[in-house]
Amino acid sequence: MLDSPFRQVAAGAALLVTLATGAAQAADWSDTAIGYRYGSQFHEPGNPERVAKHVLQVTHVSGYALGQNFLNLDLLQSDSANPVSGSSSGATEAYLVYRHQLLAGKVLDAPITFGPVRDMALTAGVDLNTKNTAFSPRKRQLLVGPTLKFDVPRGFVDLSLFYSREWNHCGLDACGLPGNRNTLAFDPYYQLNLAWGLPFETGALPMKFQGFFNLNGEKGDDYFGVATEAEQLMRSSLMLDVGRLAGDGENTLWVGAGYEVWRNKFGNHGKPGVDTDALMFQLEWHL
Repeated sequence: MLDSPFRQVAAGAALLVTLATGAAQAADWSDTAIGYRYGSQFHEPGNPERVAKHVLQVTHVSGYALGQNFLNLDLLQSDSANPVSGSSSGATEAYLVYRHQLLAGKVLDAPITFGPVRDMALTAGVDLNTKNTAFSPRKRQLLVGPTLKFDVPRGFVDLSLFYSREWNHCGLDACGLPGNRNTLAFDPYYQLNLAWGLPFETGALPMKFQGFFNLNGEKGDDYFGVATEAEQLMRSSLMLDVGRLAGDGENTLWVGAGYEVWRNKFGNHGKPGVDTDALMFQLEWHL
């Protein structure tokens, strides 16, 4: 049985699908997908144990007259190696990402093109998370910056440079924030983001290579007065369009393998659990 927090965030995922479907009716184009991934080699800062996670994912992308939207909600269920506060059962996390791109080609009625770049955009967004561990993180992150959109035969490749501000929460008594506060405003930092989705065919096999890479700069001291270091996160996957092979139409059901590489997770360093190399099984069902 799923615990109560997971049922609550699962209900939130169902609501997100409903809202995304409604928003799609007002868009020029849209795509909504429900995904699942599983891996057993994840890590958490300060924890030397490997953590297995089931992840339910809801993703919505859409375009309108002046730009496009990206919305993703991950609902992560850990095993007992990453426990709930005050319990031996696995923790539940919800992580929401939203990005909006205002396209220069749409606003100016002419794309900004040079070299391999087919257009530019101004991108803004937010990251939100909550997790029921003893640390009790509640991340609030705002980002804004330019995006280069590269000219590729199919799919997309976007490179962005964001200015970022982040606020987070620490529920531990050991947190050394002044005035007995439990919320920390990190120093402003940059984020270099590369995102891609590239469909291709190998013989009769319709496939795609997709993912993202984030490089976050240092963001000042953490909750314990220790200086953070630059953080790297890459999550990629190679997927097969089994729906098309089964005659159920293109871009319906995808199956494949993913890989996550995380270095200095959340800016932590010099402690167990700050680096991850995790192979994942993945599914995608497009509505």
